Amino acid sequence: HIIWDQLPSEAAMLGKKVMVLDYVVPTPKGTTWGLGGTCVNVGCIPKKLMHQTALLGTAMQDARKFGWEFNETVKHNWETMTTAVNNYIGSLNWGYRVALRDKNVNYVNSYAEFIEPHKIKATNKRKKETFHTAAKFVIATGERPRYLGIPGDKEYCITSDDLFSLPYCPGKTLVIGASYVALECGGFLAGIGLDVTVMVRSILLRGFDQDMANRAGEHMEEHGVKFIRKFVPVKVEELEAGTPGRLKVTAKSTETDEIIEGEYNTVLIAVGRDACTDKIGLDKAGVKVNPKNGKIPVNDEEQTNVPHIYAVGDILEGKWELTPVAIQAGKLLARRLYGGSTVKCDYINVPTTVFTPLEYGSCGLSEERAIELYGQDNIDVYHSLFWPLEFTVPGRDNNRCYSKIICNKLDSERVIGFHYLGPNAGEVTQGFGAAIKCGVTKEQLSTTIGIHPTCAEVFTTLEVTKRSGGDITQSGC
Repeated sequence: HIIWDQLPSEAAMLGKKVMVLDYVVPTPKGTTWGLGGTCVNVGCIPKKLMHQTALLGTAMQDARKFGWEFNETVKHNWETMTTAVNNYIGSLNWGYRVALRDKNVNYVNSYAEFIEPHKIKATNKRKKETFHTAAKFVIATGERPRYLGIPGDKEYCITSDDLFSLPYCPGKTLVIGASYVALECGGFLAGIGLDVTVMVRSILLRGFDQDMANRAGEHMEEHGVKFIRKFVPVKVEELEAGTPGRLKVTAKSTETDEIIEGEYNTVLIAVGRDACTDKIGLDKAGVKVNPKNGKIPVNDEEQTNVPHIYAVGDILEGKWELTPVAIQAGKLLARRLYGGSTVKCDYINVPTTVFTPLEYGSCGLSEERAIELYGQDNIDVYHSLFWPLEFTVPGRDNNRCYSKIICNKLDSERVIGFHYLGPNAGEVTQGFGAAIKCGVTKEQLSTTIGIHPTCAEVFTTLEVTKRSGGDITQSGC
């Protein structure tokens, strides 16, 4: 991602000679993209813009209730959206190239792999090879979507790498997976009016607070997304080629011998991502990798077991797979290497948001993890359902939004987990993320004056604990 811009730029500004090697291996469908990594091209940026597209559809439905009168048939044009989104991405790609050039960073559009600890081979798209040596290396290769390893997956299915620039509307879509990528993509496809089914192997949003994950899923289900639970696909067959064509999916139950079949126009695989570390010659450089998941263990300065080789981003063992984390780590690494800094990246209490149709923002521990670490008796969970004022006039989703904080009773009721399900979750969570970094307590939240009428003010008035079993539905303002 922008780490390509941030880390090299920081290093170059600090007087070092910097080269960036970046190459996108095309997907099985042949999709490729420009400079900027996953987030800019096939991640956060197009995802949020397409999520916004879906929110605008809901806003139009709401608008009639607020007195807006319009008679035209409202329909969505896939090509108009993807053209606009990809034009914007193109402008970002260009901006990164210009930024690197302006800072005298040597950008090379080639695939890099180690052949010795201090030497790499770079292969461009015409298969021309060049060789380069450096004193220090930073590996920031990120991840790519995982396939299922079943007949027809690479031939007929797409992943998020293909979806955002798909040249045709995907039509009736089966999303395989329950990751945030699966739910976000399924959510916005349904939001633009498509028939969407999500096939879930076990739980939604593994690694996230399960209470919140299930509420986000329930909201999707109430708004037309179908879920097939506890099934896994075993093969995908093409019934008819086309844009989109028709596919037959066969799946089996994870609990019984039951087999089901279904027909779809598009099958989107979103079952997780694999680190791009297996074909870059790490063995030649002596860099240790976890053989199970391809992740690279590093110390608290992002240094691998080979002292002159560093790694940042999604490929790190046991760290967040989030763009801003990679950017921060890269920037601080450059300043430590060349700017005399000692500041290390803080991977604790990282705020994040899942852009499901009803957005889910969180910071700190899930309820499950808090219980595991501190014990049920030593935490208190304050929670509340709420109804955003914006939803009242359209008369929808009454008491479907939800907020909770997890407090450590052994430490002045310090907030160790923050969870919000509702509109503008990213905007709400960002500010509370700063408060949690500063060690905010329940009492401090309660003595903070809320901004009325907002959704975020709910965190200043939380009174009911889960332990009490008290009523958490809200009425009135």
